[in-house]
Amino acid sequence: MTKSARTRALFVVILVLLSLGGQSAQGQSGGRSRGLAKPITVPVTIRIRGPKLQVEGRFVNLLLREDGEVQTILSLRRPAENPIFLAVLIQDDLASSIATETKGIADFVRRLPGGSRVMIGYIRAGSLDVRRKFTIDLEKAAASIRVPLGTASASPFNPFVEIIEGLRKFDAQPLGRRAIVVISDGVDISRGLDSSSPGQSLDLQRAITEAQRRSVPIYSIYAPPAAAFGNQLLGANGQGCLARLSAETGGEAFFQGTGAPVSLEPFLKQIEASMERQIALTYLSTHGNKGFHRLEIKPLEGDAEIRHPAGYTR
Repeated sequence: MTKSARTRALFVVILVLLSLGGQSAQGQSGGRSRGLAKPITVPVTIRIRGPKLQVEGRFVNLLLREDGEVQTILSLRRPAENPIFLAVLIQDDLASSIATETKGIADFVRRLPGGSRVMIGYIRAGSLDVRRKFTIDLEKAAASIRVPLGTASASPFNPFVEIIEGLRKFDAQPLGRRAIVVISDGVDISRGLDSSSPGQSLDLQRAITEAQRRSVPIYSIYAPPAAAFGNQLLGANGQGCLARLSAETGGEAFFQGTGAPVSLEPFLKQIEASMERQIALTYLSTHGNKGFHRLEIKPLEGDAEIRHPAGYTR
């Protein structure tokens, strides 16, 4: 390399360093640190309308905005490339009709693709009763599903505390696609009747935040407790809490009126189909400041529908 070429190369390096230093200073003074850009992975469920042969295996072009700004998508991983880590959480004081559904729940676990890892837990008074830690043995996971106790003594004051406990179990697992299926009444009376409202439950908000932080969509199925509610508003609030929990984490909520579902099978099949369409989307976030970052993900094709978390907390 000639002396003049070396001089030009050095000049370019200096310009790059000055540019990076200016961006870092701008991020520190402006409240948004560009220097802390990092990859973020979120679960995205894509449904394409049309004949199965035309949509199977097809990727969709997506536009992703974080806090209103377009971000760079780094990768899209299909379900076959990324086995799912799934936790099934069942509230232990649910109506007796749920006892007849345990076989269907076990069959749902057995139908999961090979390589999936499953945890089984029961939401009850005290702490989460983990019947089976994350395992690749789907038969053992299915065999650990038991009939809910169905007694008021097992009733949790707040199912969301145990859901948070279940979310923390993902921390010891490798990164990958994740999900929770929770069967619950969704009622939080830990701080009195006022805390049962979807907008007032502090632990509901905590559960949403922890799920978003770990990229875990939550699919919820509403079922009433064995002991009838003394207040009809509680049931409605419970459904509202579950609906918000699922909507803001990228999952889906399922109800059948205000009573116990006649069968969980239709809901479980919809959840199964949804997880088959779930991809792991990784993008480069340029917003380095701590706190909540709102996400907007849109398909660029008109025949596609998207479900994704409302955002994530850094």
